[in-house]
Amino acid sequence: MTKTPFRVLVVDDSLFMRAAIKRLLDARPEFCVIDMAKDGKEAVEKVAALRPDIVTMDFNMPRKNGVEAVREIMQRCPTPVLMFSAHTRQGAKETFDALHAGAFDFVAKPAGEVSAQLDGIADDLCRKLAAAARSTPRPKPAAQARTSLRTTRPMAAQELRASRTMAAVSPNPRVLFIAISTGGPVALSRVIPQLPASMRTGVVIVQHMPATFTGALAERLNAESQLQVREAVNGDMPAPGLVLVAPGGTHLKVETSGALRLADGPLVHGCRPAADITMKNAAAAYGRRAIGLVMTGMGKDGAAGLLAIKKAGGKTFAQDKESSVMFGMPQAALELDAVDEIVVLDDMPTKLQQL
Repeated sequence: MTKTPFRVLVVDDSLFMRAAIKRLLDARPEFCVIDMAKDGKEAVEKVAALRPDIVTMDFNMPRKNGVEAVREIMQRCPTPVLMFSAHTRQGAKETFDALHAGAFDFVAKPAGEVSAQLDGIADDLCRKLAAAARSTPRPKPAAQARTSLRTTRPMAAQELRASRTMAAVSPNPRVLFIAISTGGPVALSRVIPQLPASMRTGVVIVQHMPATFTGALAERLNAESQLQVREAVNGDMPAPGLVLVAPGGTHLKVETSGALRLADGPLVHGCRPAADITMKNAAAAYGRRAIGLVMTGMGKDGAAGLLAIKKAGGKTFAQDKESSVMFGMPQAALELDAVDEIVVLDDMPTKLQQL
Protein backbone atom coordinates (compact mmCIF):
# COMPACT_ATOMS: atom_id res chain seq x y z
CA MET A 1 0.00 0.00 0.00
CA THR A 2 1.36 3.43 -0.97
CA LYS A 3 2.10 5.65 2.01
CA THR A 4 0.58 9.12 2.12
CA PRO A 5 3.40 11.66 1.71
CA PHE A 6 4.16 14.13 4.48
CA ARG A 7 2.62 17.53 3.74
CA VAL A 8 5.24 20.30 3.94
CA LEU A 9 4.95 24.08 4.23
CA VAL A 10 8.14 25.84 3.07
CA VAL A 11 8.89 29.21 4.69
CA ASP A 12 11.64 31.52 3.41
CA ASP A 13 11.79 35.16 2.36
CA SER A 14 13.95 34.23 -0.63
CA LEU A 15 11.99 33.15 -3.72
CA PHE A 16 15.12 31.33 -4.89
CA MET A 17 15.38 29.33 -1.65
CA ARG A 18 11.68 28.49 -1.59
CA ALA A 19 11.96 27.14 -5.13
CA ALA A 20 15.17 25.21 -4.35
CA ILE A 21 13.68 23.54 -1.26
CA LYS A 22 10.46 22.72 -3.10
CA ARG A 23 12.40 21.22 -6.02
CA LEU A 24 14.46 19.07 -3.63
CA LEU A 25 11.41 17.78 -1.75
CA ASP A 26 9.30 17.25 -4.87
CA ALA A 27 11.93 14.76 -6.03
CA ARG A 28 11.25 12.63 -2.93
CA PRO A 29 8.01 10.60 -2.96
CA GLU A 30 7.70 10.75 0.83
CA PHE A 31 7.09 14.53 0.76
CA CYS A 32 4.54 16.83 -0.79
CA VAL A 33 5.02 20.62 -0.65
CA ILE A 34 1.48 21.93 -0.18
CA ASP A 35 2.32 25.64 -0.08
CA MET A 36 5.01 28.24 0.62
CA ALA A 37 5.22 31.38 2.76
CA LYS A 38 7.48 34.40 2.33
CA ASP A 39 7.67 35.51 5.97
CA GLY A 40 6.87 34.46 9.54
CA LYS A 41 3.49 36.16 9.70
CA GLU A 42 2.27 34.41 6.56
CA ALA A 43 3.70 31.14 7.92
CA VAL A 44 1.64 31.36 11.11
CA GLU A 45 -1.52 32.04 9.09
CA LYS A 46 -0.90 29.18 6.63
CA VAL A 47 -0.08 26.67 9.38
CA ALA A 48 -3.44 27.44 11.01
CA ALA A 49 -5.32 27.21 7.70
CA LEU A 50 -3.57 24.25 6.04
CA ARG A 51 -2.43 22.13 9.02
CA PRO A 52 0.76 20.79 7.38
CA ASP A 53 2.60 17.80 8.82
CA ILE A 54 5.90 19.69 8.93
CA VAL A 55 7.26 23.20 8.33
CA THR A 56 10.72 24.23 7.08
CA MET A 57 11.53 27.65 8.54
CA ASP A 58 14.10 30.31 7.71
CA PHE A 59 15.31 32.75 10.40
CA ASN A 60 15.78 36.25 9.03
CA MET A 61 12.46 37.32 7.52
CA PRO A 62 10.35 40.50 7.49
CA ARG A 63 7.24 41.12 9.63
CA LYS A 64 7.93 38.13 11.88
CA ASN A 65 11.25 36.28 12.13
CA GLY A 66 11.67 32.53 12.42
CA VAL A 67 11.88 32.40 16.21
CA GLU A 68 8.78 34.57 16.62
CA ALA A 69 6.90 32.44 14.10
CA VAL A 70 7.87 29.18 15.85
CA ARG A 71 6.77 30.56 19.20
CA GLU A 72 3.36 31.59 17.84
CA ILE A 73 2.86 28.35 15.90
CA MET A 74 3.55 26.30 19.05
CA GLN A 75 0.99 28.31 21.00
CA ARG A 76 -1.74 28.46 18.34
CA CYS A 77 -1.36 25.24 16.34
CA PRO A 78 1.54 23.03 17.50
CA THR A 79 3.29 21.70 14.38
CA PRO A 80 6.79 20.22 13.94
CA VAL A 81 9.19 22.87 12.62
CA LEU A 82 12.63 22.25 11.13
CA MET A 83 14.87 25.33 11.03
CA PHE A 84 17.39 26.32 8.36
CA SER A 85 20.44 27.74 10.14
CA ALA A 86 23.44 29.76 9.00
CA HIS A 87 26.96 28.40 9.71
CA THR A 88 27.80 31.42 11.89
CA ARG A 89 27.92 32.30 15.58
CA GLN A 90 24.82 34.46 15.13
CA GLY A 91 23.15 31.60 13.27
CA ALA A 92 23.92 29.29 16.19
CA LYS A 93 22.39 31.74 18.67
CA GLU A 94 19.23 32.04 16.55
CA THR A 95 19.08 28.26 16.28
CA PHE A 96 19.11 27.76 20.04
CA ASP A 97 16.45 30.46 20.45
CA ALA A 98 14.24 28.60 17.96
CA LEU A 99 14.81 25.23 19.63
CA HIS A 100 13.85 26.72 22.99
CA ALA A 101 10.75 28.17 21.33
CA GLY A 102 9.72 24.65 20.28
CA ALA A 103 11.40 23.86 16.94
CA PHE A 104 12.11 20.16 16.43
CA ASP A 105 15.65 20.44 15.06
CA PHE A 106 17.70 22.28 12.45
CA VAL A 107 19.83 21.80 9.36
CA ALA A 108 22.72 24.14 8.59
CA LYS A 109 22.71 25.84 5.20
CA PRO A 110 25.79 24.93 3.17
CA ALA A 111 26.67 28.57 2.38
CA GLY A 112 25.04 31.78 3.56
CA GLU A 113 21.42 32.85 3.66
CA VAL A 114 20.83 31.90 0.02
CA SER A 115 22.41 28.51 -0.79
CA ALA A 116 22.43 26.98 -4.23
CA GLN A 117 24.16 23.80 -3.03
CA LEU A 118 21.39 21.94 -1.23
CA ASP A 119 22.36 18.52 -2.57
CA GLY A 120 24.96 18.12 0.18
CA ILE A 121 22.33 18.40 2.92
CA ALA A 122 19.46 16.68 1.08
CA ASP A 123 19.68 13.35 2.92
CA ASP A 124 20.06 14.99 6.35
CA LEU A 125 17.19 17.37 5.60
CA CYS A 126 14.82 14.60 4.48
CA ARG A 127 15.76 12.30 7.37
CA LYS A 128 15.05 15.05 9.91
CA LEU A 129 11.85 16.12 8.15
CA ALA A 130 10.49 12.57 8.28
CA ALA A 131 11.41 12.21 11.95
CA ALA A 132 9.87 15.60 12.77
CA ALA A 133 6.64 14.77 10.94
CA ARG A 134 6.26 11.64 13.10
CA SER A 135 6.92 13.54 16.33
CA THR A 136 4.37 15.17 18.64
CA PRO A 137 5.16 18.84 19.21
CA ARG A 138 4.42 20.20 22.66
CA PRO A 139 3.55 23.84 23.36
CA LYS A 140 6.25 25.45 25.47
CA PRO A 141 5.29 26.80 28.91
CA ALA A 142 5.61 30.50 29.50
CA ALA A 143 9.22 31.51 29.84
CA GLN A 144 10.47 31.39 33.40
CA ALA A 145 12.95 33.87 34.78
CA ARG A 146 16.47 32.51 34.69
CA THR A 147 18.35 32.38 37.93
CA SER A 148 22.10 32.43 38.55
CA LEU A 149 22.61 33.80 35.04
CA ARG A 150 26.22 34.66 34.36
CA THR A 151 27.55 36.85 31.59
CA THR A 152 28.83 34.81 28.67
CA ARG A 153 32.51 35.56 28.26
CA PRO A 154 35.66 33.90 27.02
CA MET A 155 37.45 31.95 29.74
CA ALA A 156 40.49 33.80 31.03
CA ALA A 157 43.86 32.12 30.56
CA GLN A 158 44.30 31.49 34.28
CA GLU A 159 40.80 29.94 34.47
CA LEU A 160 41.59 27.68 31.53
CA ARG A 161 44.80 26.48 33.19
CA ALA A 162 42.97 25.93 36.48
CA SER A 163 40.13 23.97 34.86
CA ARG A 164 42.62 21.69 33.11
CA THR A 165 44.45 20.85 36.34
CA MET A 166 41.46 20.42 38.68
CA ALA A 167 41.84 16.66 38.50
CA ALA A 168 45.03 16.98 40.53
CA VAL A 169 42.96 18.33 43.41
CA SER A 170 40.43 15.50 43.14
CA PRO A 171 42.39 12.34 42.25
CA ASN A 172 40.53 9.53 40.51
CA PRO A 173 37.25 11.42 40.01
CA ARG A 174 34.24 9.71 38.51
CA VAL A 175 33.25 11.05 35.10
CA LEU A 176 29.81 11.22 33.51
CA PHE A 177 29.73 10.77 29.71
CA ILE A 178 26.55 11.98 27.99
CA ALA A 179 25.44 10.99 24.47
CA ILE A 180 22.74 13.26 23.05
CA SER A 181 21.37 14.44 19.70
CA THR A 182 17.97 15.70 18.51
CA GLY A 183 16.32 17.68 21.31
CA GLY A 184 19.66 17.94 23.08
CA PRO A 185 20.17 21.70 23.57
CA VAL A 186 16.82 22.14 25.31
CA ALA A 187 17.22 18.97 27.39
CA LEU A 188 20.73 19.98 28.48
CA SER A 189 19.46 23.43 29.46
CA ARG A 190 17.08 21.71 31.89
CA VAL A 191 19.85 19.62 33.45
CA ILE A 192 23.29 21.27 33.44
CA PRO A 193 22.21 24.64 34.96
CA GLN A 194 20.57 22.74 37.84
CA LEU A 195 23.81 21.05 38.89
CA PRO A 196 25.65 22.62 41.85
CA ALA A 197 29.20 23.94 41.86
CA SER A 198 29.94 21.17 44.38
CA MET A 199 29.22 18.45 41.77
CA ARG A 200 31.56 15.56 42.56
CA THR A 201 31.83 14.13 39.04
CA GLY A 202 33.33 15.53 35.88
CA VAL A 203 31.01 15.76 32.86
CA VAL A 204 31.74 15.17 29.17
CA ILE A 205 28.97 15.82 26.61
CA VAL A 206 28.90 14.44 23.07
CA GLN A 207 26.15 16.41 21.33
CA HIS A 208 25.61 15.75 17.61
CA MET A 209 26.05 19.22 16.17
CA PRO A 210 28.24 20.96 13.56
CA ALA A 211 31.32 23.00 14.41
CA THR A 212 30.48 26.56 15.54
CA PHE A 213 27.26 25.31 17.12
CA THR A 214 28.96 23.27 19.85
CA GLY A 215 30.99 26.29 20.95
CA ALA A 216 27.86 28.42 21.10
CA LEU A 217 26.07 25.65 23.03
CA ALA A 218 28.88 25.53 25.60
CA GLU A 219 28.81 29.31 26.00
CA ARG A 220 25.04 29.32 26.47
CA LEU A 221 25.18 26.57 29.12
CA ASN A 222 28.14 28.27 30.79
CA ALA A 223 26.15 31.50 31.12
CA GLU A 224 23.32 29.67 32.90
CA SER A 225 25.31 27.30 35.10
CA GLN A 226 27.22 27.21 38.35
CA LEU A 227 29.60 24.71 36.72
CA GLN A 228 32.23 25.80 34.21
CA VAL A 229 31.13 24.72 30.71
CA ARG A 230 33.32 24.94 27.61
CA GLU A 231 34.41 23.07 24.51
CA ALA A 232 37.01 20.38 25.07
CA VAL A 233 40.57 20.87 23.84
CA ASN A 234 43.47 18.45 23.50
CA GLY A 235 44.86 17.36 26.85
CA ASP A 236 41.81 18.23 28.94
CA MET A 237 41.31 16.14 32.07
CA PRO A 238 37.65 15.76 33.13
CA ALA A 239 37.26 17.03 36.68
CA PRO A 240 34.59 17.94 39.24
CA GLY A 241 33.07 21.35 38.55
CA LEU A 242 33.91 21.16 34.85
CA VAL A 243 31.65 20.29 31.90
CA LEU A 244 33.40 19.61 28.59
CA VAL A 245 31.53 19.61 25.26
CA ALA A 246 32.95 17.63 22.32
CA PRO A 247 33.66 20.05 19.44
CA GLY A 248 31.56 19.54 16.34
CA GLY A 249 33.29 18.01 13.34
CA THR A 250 35.83 15.94 15.28
CA HIS A 251 35.76 12.78 17.38
CA LEU A 252 36.61 13.01 21.09
CA LYS A 253 38.79 10.15 22.31
CA VAL A 254 39.81 9.29 25.86
CA GLU A 255 43.40 8.21 26.41
CA THR A 256 44.38 5.56 28.99
CA SER A 257 45.47 8.39 31.31
CA GLY A 258 41.93 9.80 31.20
CA ALA A 259 42.96 12.82 29.13
CA LEU A 260 40.84 13.85 26.16
CA ARG A 261 42.12 14.02 22.61
CA LEU A 262 40.51 15.41 19.46
CA ALA A 263 40.82 13.09 16.47
CA ASP A 264 39.87 13.00 12.82
CA GLY A 265 38.23 9.92 11.41
CA PRO A 266 35.27 8.72 9.37
CA LEU A 267 31.70 9.34 10.47
CA VAL A 268 30.31 6.76 12.90
CA HIS A 269 26.53 6.24 12.66
CA GLY A 270 26.65 9.30 10.40
CA CYS A 271 28.09 11.38 13.23
CA ARG A 272 31.30 13.19 14.09
CA PRO A 273 31.67 13.47 17.06
CA ALA A 274 30.28 10.02 17.82
CA ALA A 275 29.47 9.12 21.42
CA ASP A 276 30.31 5.44 20.87
CA ILE A 277 33.97 6.33 20.30
CA THR A 278 34.15 8.49 23.42
CA MET A 279 32.27 6.05 25.66
CA LYS A 280 34.17 2.95 24.57
CA ASN A 281 37.45 4.78 25.28
CA ALA A 282 36.03 5.98 28.59
CA ALA A 283 35.14 2.43 29.63
CA ALA A 284 38.72 1.31 29.01
CA ALA A 285 40.30 4.35 30.69
CA TYR A 286 38.00 4.85 33.68
CA GLY A 287 36.45 1.43 34.29
CA ARG A 288 34.10 1.56 37.28
CA ARG A 289 34.63 5.32 37.56
CA ALA A 290 32.89 5.90 34.21
CA ILE A 291 29.19 6.74 34.19
CA GLY A 292 27.14 6.69 30.97
CA LEU A 293 23.95 8.51 30.08
CA VAL A 294 22.16 8.32 26.72
CA MET A 295 19.61 11.05 26.14
CA THR A 296 17.18 12.15 23.43
CA GLY A 297 18.22 11.60 19.83
CA MET A 298 17.71 9.76 16.54
CA GLY A 299 19.69 6.67 15.60
CA LYS A 300 21.73 4.39 17.83
CA ASP A 301 24.91 6.28 18.69
CA GLY A 302 25.86 5.78 22.33
CA ALA A 303 24.23 2.36 22.73
CA ALA A 304 27.40 0.30 22.19
CA GLY A 305 29.42 2.79 24.22
CA LEU A 306 26.97 2.59 27.10
CA LEU A 307 27.19 -1.20 27.03
CA ALA A 308 31.00 -0.96 27.22
CA ILE A 309 30.73 1.24 30.32
CA LYS A 310 28.27 -1.19 31.91
CA LYS A 311 30.56 -4.17 31.22
CA ALA A 312 33.45 -2.21 32.77
CA GLY A 313 31.47 -1.87 36.00
CA GLY A 314 30.26 1.70 35.53
CA LYS A 315 26.69 2.91 36.11
CA THR A 316 24.49 3.51 33.05
CA PHE A 317 21.34 5.55 32.54
CA ALA A 318 18.95 6.49 29.74
CA GLN A 319 16.36 9.23 29.37
CA ASP A 320 12.72 8.10 29.47
CA LYS A 321 10.56 8.01 26.34
CA GLU A 322 7.97 10.58 27.40
CA SER A 323 10.47 13.39 27.98
CA SER A 324 12.60 12.56 24.91
CA VAL A 325 12.01 14.51 21.70
CA MET A 326 13.30 11.38 19.93
CA PHE A 327 13.61 8.04 21.76
CA GLY A 328 15.83 6.37 19.15
CA MET A 329 19.15 6.52 21.02
CA PRO A 330 17.77 5.53 24.44
CA GLN A 331 15.72 2.76 22.81
CA ALA A 332 18.81 1.37 21.06
CA ALA A 333 20.64 1.28 24.40
CA LEU A 334 17.72 -0.50 26.04
CA GLU A 335 17.65 -3.09 23.26
CA LEU A 336 21.32 -3.88 23.98
CA ASP A 337 20.52 -4.30 27.68
CA ALA A 338 23.02 -1.52 28.35
CA VAL A 339 20.85 0.54 30.73
CA ASP A 340 20.82 0.16 34.52
CA GLU A 341 18.13 2.78 35.10
CA ILE A 342 15.71 4.94 33.08
CA VAL A 343 15.47 8.53 34.31
CA VAL A 344 12.85 11.23 33.66
CA LEU A 345 14.42 14.44 32.34
CA ASP A 346 13.32 16.63 35.25
CA ASP A 347 14.68 14.08 37.74
CA MET A 348 18.16 14.03 36.17
CA PRO A 349 19.73 16.90 38.15
CA THR A 350 18.88 15.20 41.44
CA LYS A 351 19.98 11.78 40.15
CA LEU A 352 23.30 13.11 38.85
CA GLN A 353 24.09 14.91 42.10
CA GLN A 354 23.84 11.57 43.90
CA LEU A 355 26.50 9.88 41.77
